[in-house]
Amino acid sequence: MADTVLTAPFRSPLSHAANRLAAATRTSGGAVRLAELPYLTQINVRLDAKGTAADAVGLALDLPLPLEPNTVVRAGELTALWLGPDEWLLVGPPGSERDLESRIREAAGDEPVSVTDVSAQRTTLLVGGPRARDLLAHGCSLDLHPRAFGPGRCAQTTLGRTQIVLVARDEHRAGFWVLVRSSFAGYLADWLLDAATEYV
Repeated sequence: MADTVLTAPFRSPLSHAANRLAAATRTSGGAVRLAELPYLTQINVRLDAKGTAADAVGLALDLPLPLEPNTVVRAGELTALWLGPDEWLLVGPPGSERDLESRIREAAGDEPVSVTDVSAQRTTLLVGGPRARDLLAHGCSLDLHPRAFGPGRCAQTTLGRTQIVLVARDEHRAGFWVLVRSSFAGYLADWLLDAATEYV
């Protein structure tokens, strides 16, 4: 019987747009930087923030889970985003899914915890450069002024009518992460490229 396993190479949701994103970065003269950060590990964690598991998980990851709404905590290559009173999204380097899942489950012990690998659900766009806030403001209703949405902030919102998680990176020049569902990534990339023509 013939082997029917698919052998097509794995491609990121925006691999087809990489050249156009790079071209927009070049033609803007650095005013905006656009790129996909493919394959980042994304683990959704739900547990009682006031229970012992929250502290234990923070110790196991060497990263305390943020308790203030819409904030981000980062340590090394791992970032924790507050999504709700009992929900976080951990973002780490590609390929770290199993390690993170096992560390979280082991640390939680008998405490109720939900750990879900959602890495394939979304991809991440980097939007940086001096005009990054202006570019995002074209399609996002959040107040993106640094006083309101500065480094270390995150929010579930919409951009160009697409649901996203927006993260203001730690350093001013680091720009923003835009976490978008893979099925909407192409549309959002086109929207960003169209909006970026203002800076060309």
